[in-house]
Amino acid sequence: MPRRQWLRTRIRRLKFHLILALLNTVLVRIFIYVPFLLWVVYVEQQGWGISRWLGLNNWLELGLSILVLDLFDYFWHRANHSFSFLWRFHKAHHSDTEMDVSTALRFHPGELILSSLAKATWVLIWGPTAIAWFVFEALISLCAQFHHSNIDLPDFLEKPIAKIIVTPRFHTSHHIVERRYGHSNFSTIFSFWDNLFGSYCQLNFPADRELSSEAIGLPEKRELAFSLRSWFTEPFSQRNLRIEDD
Repeated sequence: MPRRQWLRTRIRRLKFHLILALLNTVLVRIFIYVPFLLWVVYVEQQGWGISRWLGLNNWLELGLSILVLDLFDYFWHRANHSFSFLWRFHKAHHSDTEMDVSTALRFHPGELILSSLAKATWVLIWGPTAIAWFVFEALISLCAQFHHSNIDLPDFLEKPIAKIIVTPRFHTSHHIVERRYGHSNFSTIFSFWDNLFGSYCQLNFPADRELSSEAIGLPEKRELAFSLRSWFTEPFSQRNLRIEDD
């Protein structure tokens, strides 16, 4: 029961995203996962971070860590849309011309590396336990798959849930070609950050139910959205000197 009807075969894009998933999984496992795990454990053992200084533990530490780390993630996502260098890599995610759960796999390896460096800083500042960090990472992955999916909740569920959690309807606006929508709605787990920091901009519903595939993605180079070479090398192109505002 797709929210938006598929106008073309999905085989090519699903194959493309599977290749990216395999590539990024190998990259993460070899270059990021083990060093990052050691870093999280080391910071916890040293007692560094605001969480440790406040003496937080058990369920209170877990809940506050998820909340604070999600806030950090909100600002990191917003930075990816605000700074040209970061946008070079993040736009690879937004170049998908349609949107479903596989879009959650579409991230440039360069962004994953930059993101890991940012997250290492979050760990140092907040000092979550290893358990809290793993729960947060699991929630990030699950929520990303959920709000990229091509489904829709009925209004009586959507309205109360979207005030707290990012829903597919909430996140669809973030992938609209029109940049006033695309450069908004940065939340990942908790949706209230966008309202709190003035970055909420939502399509009128039910008008967005009728969105065509041409309304999703980036306005430029749509014909190269599933070219592996173009997708990988685009961040290093000299044409990417600023964020596209068109």
